Amino acid sequence: MSEAPAAPSLLVFGGGWLGRAAGLEAVRRGGRAVLTSRDPDRRAALSAEGLAAIDPDDAAALADAVASASAILISAPPLADGCPGLKALSPALAATEVWPDWIGYVSSTAVYGDRAGGWALEDSELNAASLEGARRVRAERDWLDAGQGRGLTVQLFRLPALYGPGRSPLDRLRDGTARIVRKPGQVFNRVHVDDVVSGLFGSMARPRPGAAYILCDDEPAPADVVMEGAARRLGLPLPPEIDLDDPSVSDAMRRFYLDSKRLSNAKAKAELGWRPKYPSWREGLEALLGG
Repeated sequence: MSEAPAAPSLLVFGGGWLGRAAGLEAVRRGGRAVLTSRDPDRRAALSAEGLAAIDPDDAAALADAVASASAILISAPPLADGCPGLKALSPALAATEVWPDWIGYVSSTAVYGDRAGGWALEDSELNAASLEGARRVRAERDWLDAGQGRGLTVQLFRLPALYGPGRSPLDRLRDGTARIVRKPGQVFNRVHVDDVVSGLFGSMARPRPGAAYILCDDEPAPADVVMEGAARRLGLPLPPEIDLDDPSVSDAMRRFYLDSKRLSNAKAKAELGWRPKYPSWREGLEALLGG
């Protein structure tokens, strides 16, 4: 009879939306979670949910968190000078006598750049077309180098657009900020935040040093198709259509539409025993509606 997995002691560098979701899952599994945030109000909000929260600039608190962590998740985005998590955690990792069993770095499928609608897999060439994607490529490399140099079990998770409670086309339709941009041939995957969390914990149970995984849904789809489907489900009129070069389109959205690719999650399914609970946007949005 196999033993039940030990309750995780998780340190999350980057207590944002995804980091919070991972921390809450660790607690739900009977473990504990420490999340970092420089914002005192954010730390207070995390603490109110039963999550320990520390300032990443507090070296002593960070060292204590590293020493007691069985798993470390880095969800903070990279900066111009590299991954802030690697910079902050390196001294504590060098000083601790007991290394974590698992380190996960949250990256982005922006590392693949545009595939003109073609497929991208974990071993596909990295060809980032944006500054943000290039920073992700560098951060991935730096974490893998650190893992090899110190004997750390580092894994990479390349994610497409995330959605979930409070962050979905449904919310944008309801608050009137939704827009439709039609770009013929443009297609991409997305992933529900809960499916990302289940993939991360699946990896903690089956760590593979140096592995990279794409966590995404099973059905690539154009953004306008998803928005139209969400509007129909809510019984709301379609939002205004705008051109990609419209001044109201943010730089982030414009970068988003530059890439068109289909993503495969076959490796995560095969190696982690993972399956998305929401295999397409339809199941994901229906769950958000409580259907």
